[in-house]
Amino acid sequence: MLDACVLFPTVQREVLIGAAQAGFFRPVWTARILEEWARAVRKLGPGAEDVARGEIALLRAAFPGAEVPEAPHVEQRLYLPDENDLHVLAAAIACGADAIVTVNAADFPRGTLAAEGLDRRDPDGLLWDFASRAPQAMTAVLETVRAKAEALSGQPQPLKPLLKRARLNRLARLLA
Repeated sequence: MLDACVLFPTVQREVLIGAAQAGFFRPVWTARILEEWARAVRKLGPGAEDVARGEIALLRAAFPGAEVPEAPHVEQRLYLPDENDLHVLAAAIACGADAIVTVNAADFPRGTLAAEGLDRRDPDGLLWDFASRAPQAMTAVLETVRAKAEALSGQPQPLKPLLKRARLNRLARLLA
């Protein structure tokens, strides 16, 4: 289950989605998670939400089975430090996800997730694991992301600084 906080940063999202397209994992999310992402980018300025909604449409087309329904019947029995995250945990349980990928560790205590048969993974650690097991495949994913960032910015985008700006420090150290 991809939390909205890992979909918001562009490079981080692109690497995660690239890893999913390469077959490293099957992503899942809810319509509410995607909506949280679209609303969060408003702070970036005019037009940012429209761009995010376009990206969301592309994700839905690329992964037609990834969007799972919310599970309010499961949510009612759960507790998390931030009740606004209950929908993420409930949907992960209901769809049989293995883990929640998030940077909000405090909002998803490992013990609570373990009791539900879930793990909490930060995107950097998850991607580091993939790259450790299949460095050539992840290098191809990263090169695609780097080339796209370079094309969009019109500037050279060396991989290590690009990954560090995306808070993928372990991955940057492993592959650099």
